[in-house]
Formats: sequence, structure tokens, C-alpha cells
Amino acid sequence: MLVLFTDTDTDITPEIAAEYGYKLISMPYSIDGKTTYPYVDFDKFDSKAFYDMLRGGVLPNTSAISVEQYKRYFEPVFAAGDDILYVHFSRAMTATFDAMDEAVAELEKLYPERRFYEIDTKGITIVSYNIVRAVGDLYKEGKTVDEILEWAKTEVDHYAQYFFADDLKFFKHSGRVSGLAGTMGTLLGIRPIICMSAEGKMVSVGKEKGRAKAIDRLVQYVEELGDDVKSHRVVIGHSDSADIAEELAKELREKFGDDLKIETVLVNPTAGSHCGPNGVGVSFHAIHR
Repeated sequence: MLVLFTDTDTDITPEIAAEYGYKLISMPYSIDGKTTYPYVDFDKFDSKAFYDMLRGGVLPNTSAISVEQYKRYFEPVFAAGDDILYVHFSRAMTATFDAMDEAVAELEKLYPERRFYEIDTKGITIVSYNIVRAVGDLYKEGKTVDEILEWAKTEVDHYAQYFFADDLKFFKHSGRVSGLAGTMGTLLGIRPIICMSAEGKMVSVGKEKGRAKAIDRLVQYVEELGDDVKSHRVVIGHSDSADIAEELAKELREKFGDDLKIETVLVNPTAGSHCGPNGVGVSFHAIHR
């Protein structure tokens, strides 16, 4: 039997994970020295409380999980005689997968007949969410692991993500966005437009002044890069900015029709630690990232 895994950095909640049978790995964040594991230390993500803390000046940190923690997730599955397919956020964004590789290597020595497979979504939050759900759909359709891996070889790069946030200090603090400049941008109302590259990194690809223009820019990317958009999920993510997300959804429906398959999700707190509050983004099926 094949057991699916994903992680909380993909915006997948326990409820969505249960639809497909995914086991959920919790990726932590820390505030004032206290480390929190999403959906382990709380059942429901209180996005309002979390992002209000950030609005109040809190700058969270994130960290990798250990080899032993990975082993605690994976070993019971191997011990039960099952194989694993882990659909995860971008390797290029973290060192946590070095620990995972070490854990898997140790477990494969103990369970030589078991197999560990992975799909790197080369993203985080909503583009990962989009891919995790697409893989889950294939799994529910009865596709084999080889068929799913073959699909991922080409399809991962056909899921794009573009987003913006209000406050550059969170991007600056995280240090995970390349090509980002202008520390005074927040005061000037500048919103950097960020994409997930084909290498799995966050890259600044432009900037707009004001939310309305930033929203228009996201819609423009969907128009220009979209590939068979209406046959796939369009995922809108927001960091406690439902009103902005709804405006984006409205503009997308005006362009593509009311039958556009839009899902709106909350950006998880670990990823939200890097983008801050009032962020909005869109993930869609594209000709390329």
C-alpha cells in the first residue's frame, strides 16, 4: 500500500488532508523563543490572532525539523509494510530536507523492502496546495505511484504562483526572496510582485503602487501565462486579507467566467511568517512558471 504525506507549508489543513488520506507533517514557527507546530499545538488556525500579532510588530522565525522527528513520522508506515509518497514544499527554500534525507536513509536500512518517493512542488503555500490536491485526485482515481511520478515530471512546472504583500519588512527578515529591493517601499505603498521560479525559489519580478494595481497585475499574469485555466483549480491564498482575496476572485471571474473553479485558502502561519499580513496570491495552471 502507498501512504501519502504532505506538510503544513502547503496550506493543506487536516480536513483537506483527510479527503485524500494524506498524513500531515507540521512545519514549525517561533515567536519570542516559543516554537509552535501547526495542527499539533492547535486544532484550528486562528489567522486573525496570528496576523494581528505580526501587524503589532512581531517578527516570527521558522526552523527545520530534526532527523528524529522525520523518523517518528515515517517509521510507523514502513513498519506497517507500506511505502510512502511525500508531496512537499520546495527543497530550494530550506535545509529541513537534509534532515529528511538522513532519516529516510536510516529507515531504508532498517526496512530494505520499503520505498520512499517524493514530489518536490518547487513552491510553498498555494502552488503547493494546488499540486498536492492534484496528486490527491490522481491517487483517488487509482493511479499507480509510477503514473503519479511521471505526471509530476512535467506538470509541477505547469503550476504557477504570483503574489504580493503589504509590508516589505517580513520579506527582508526572512531573506528568502531574491531580487527584492526598496526597504522604504511600505511607506510609499509599493507592493513587490513575487513568483515561485522553476528552481523553487521566491523571486521578485516587479512592483506596483497600491493594492488595485497589484491585483490587476496578478490577473494579467493569469491571462498571459494561463494554460487551460478553466479545467484546473485556481487557488487564491491570503494572509488574513479576505477582502482583497475576494476582489481578486471577482476580477478573475470577470475575465474567465463565473464557472472558474476558484478555491480560497488561508496562508499557513509558517509561510505567513515570511510574507506577513495582507498578502494575496494566485496559483493556476500555466504554460510555464
